[in-house]
Amino acid sequence: MSYAPGDPVRVRDSWPEAKGTKVHVRTPHFLRGRKGRIERRLGEFANPETLAMGGDGLPKQALYMVVFERGDLFPGTVQGRETLTADLYESWLERAS
Repeated sequence: MSYAPGDPVRVRDSWPEAKGTKVHVRTPHFLRGRKGRIERRLGEFANPETLAMGGDGLPKQALYMVVFERGDLFPGTVQGRETLTADLYESWLERAS
């Protein structure tokens, strides 16, 4: 799946580290399950989650800059329009409406 600038996405609400297996997760907890939009594609890179566990990092994954409205992440704490930007791998993203 490929995304374009402006596409709405949701960060997968997945918690593989909670299953008791040894994993390396590059997605911040506070972003999981939250909606954002693609700002731009940063390129394709070896998967750091498998590299960290001694794997080969294949297949490579697209890395995206995703923008979130800060008020959507932390309701009731922000006045005005503030955003937070995170770089997230494609495997952690899904289309949002």
